[in-house]
Amino acid sequence: MLSRVEEAVKTFESGYNCAQSVFATYADLFGIDKETALKMSSSMGGGIGRMREVCGVVSAMALLAGLKDGNTDPENEEAKEAIYLLTRQMADKFKEKHGTIICRELLGIDGMEKSAKPSERTDSYYNSRPCSKLVATAAGIVEEMLLEDMA
Repeated sequence: MLSRVEEAVKTFESGYNCAQSVFATYADLFGIDKETALKMSSSMGGGIGRMREVCGVVSAMALLAGLKDGNTDPENEEAKEAIYLLTRQMADKFKEKHGTIICRELLGIDGMEKSAKPSERTDSYYNSRPCSKLVATAAGIVEEMLLEDMA
């Protein structure tokens, strides 16, 4: 399969949030159309609703892991453990590279944003934030851990 890492970064740099950029780039491989994927992941950007908690790309990886290997049986404890383990492993890979999975720590800001209004997307915005790199990291982890056995 051809890598989609650059596509994920371009999606982010075209104005979509970090979570949308990762999730929508790969969702079609799991039966989700792009419009639905963009809607489903739109609330996860900015560390979940711009609260600067778990980075949106980490949330997107977890959502994609669920699409691939998620549990649907409430009594299957092994399946629950397996998806939690996969999610943790993906987050750990991200954390190894960036030191944290927390949005505000990645951005070097204190606490939650006062406003839910997103920052204007300008060249200065993209140049001052690590988000494009974070999108690329997450996309690479998705390809390594979720797509390795897909043709």
